[in-house]
Amino acid sequence: MGQAGWKGVFQSAFDYKTEKYVIAKNKKVGLLYRLLQLTILLYLVVWVFVIKKGYQDTDTSLQSAVVTKVKGVAYTNTSELGEHLWDVVDYVIPPQGDNVFFVITNLIVTSNQRQSTCAEREGIPDGMCSQDKNCHAGEPVIAGNGVKTGRCLRVGNSTRGTCEIFAWCPVEMQSRPKKPLLRDAEDFTIFIKNYIRFPKFNFSKANVLETKNKDFLKSCRFGPDNHYCPIFRLGSVVQWAGSSFQDIALEGGVIGIHIEWNCDLDKAASECHPRYSFNRLDNKHAKSVSSGYNFRAGVRTGGSGVTAKVWRGPCRVAGEDSIANTSGQEKMPVPALLLPWFARYYRDSAGVEFRNLMKAYGIRIDVIVNGKAGKFSIIPTIINVGSGVALMGADTRRVSQPWHQGHLGQGAFFCDLVLIYIIKKREFYRDKKYEEVRAREYAAQEAEAEDEAMEQRQTEEEQPEGERQEEQPAAPPQSRGWKGNGAMCGKLPPSARTGILKNAKVNMQQLQTLQTVGT
Repeated sequence: MGQAGWKGVFQSAFDYKTEKYVIAKNKKVGLLYRLLQLTILLYLVVWVFVIKKGYQDTDTSLQSAVVTKVKGVAYTNTSELGEHLWDVVDYVIPPQGDNVFFVITNLIVTSNQRQSTCAEREGIPDGMCSQDKNCHAGEPVIAGNGVKTGRCLRVGNSTRGTCEIFAWCPVEMQSRPKKPLLRDAEDFTIFIKNYIRFPKFNFSKANVLETKNKDFLKSCRFGPDNHYCPIFRLGSVVQWAGSSFQDIALEGGVIGIHIEWNCDLDKAASECHPRYSFNRLDNKHAKSVSSGYNFRAGVRTGGSGVTAKVWRGPCRVAGEDSIANTSGQEKMPVPALLLPWFARYYRDSAGVEFRNLMKAYGIRIDVIVNGKAGKFSIIPTIINVGSGVALMGADTRRVSQPWHQGHLGQGAFFCDLVLIYIIKKREFYRDKKYEEVRAREYAAQEAEAEDEAMEQRQTEEEQPEGERQEEQPAAPPQSRGWKGNGAMCGKLPPSARTGILKNAKVNMQQLQTLQTVGT
């Protein structure tokens, strides 16, 4: 970049830009401008203030507590478990009631498992073998059921077999259930008690109807017109989630119960209602070998002369038989169905450890609570009004037409783009809108105006006096641009008029001198 270029860059740093208002008499652009004004105004009024309630202060830090209870009984009679009556303590996990719980609907039972040696289940790649050296003793089977003993077990003349393992034998059956065990679980009821609080506004509420009638919750059921009776039928919940109960009870699934609290605290507290929605959280349409929901647990039915290893807390009293824990302390009653997180392993009268392995399928319920509260506040109101004014870009400029007292900034910006870059006469409007003015050009214009005035004056003086009077036009009444002598000085800048008068006086003196010399 040369010296002239650097000089131009330096001088441009001291340029000053000022606004120039150009009124474009274009009906199409003017109509577009008014439509943009109307659109922005509707956006501010309808969307910001009516729909989004921009005049309210909001609180989204919802504090929530959920308590759940499940009720219902089911009767089963199977070869693995015999006759059994299932109540809430048997099929609900965990029993204390939380926002996430599990209801057992199906079981696959592998009875009387004992620690011994047996063949690994077929279909496990690391458990397959053709000779003993493929089964390294003491090595656990990857994704299998036990530890290899070093022997390869083959059936008949088969060349392929499975490794012998030390495990809980017999190993678990791999077959899938064909029908749900607890078909009556469809009529189980779920009670969901939800307490919420918005700390910013110190507002609290519950989803249970405030009534002194103690029998209200015993007879009511949740429905579209009864949102303050949070007692749900399990089959209805599955149906509202878009699934079939028999399908989900067979292999299990995950259901979400959503409770939404959107409270307008400018209204009465009684107008703040919970809204419920239900959906299937696991992908029921996915073609996967691991679809559904299940887990495994070791449980047993009670019998006399059995000792148990107790893991956590006391066992539920559900039978009359007695056992002693492994520490040799006091005897405890044997539960009819011992839940997996209380006990896992047992010993018979001969001291042999055994268990019943149960693969439980069922419905997992997730209670999800969300909410937002709003209340009028002057601060967000001022902020949103100010943002609206800034978006509209209103100015207080004054022009001759009263309807041009302000304009919308976004609308004007878009219309300028159309006017200057899109329409056919864009170059004409661009030249009118952007004009570059320099001080030197103003001085040159003054000098040019003085020269033109002097030439006109000399022309008028050279004409006879009678012709000047005939050619002089009559001055319009109340016109400040005319001085009565026919000159155009009133239309020139003050400095130009002063120079013209001085030159005129000099020319008159020179003319008088020439006339005297001629005489």
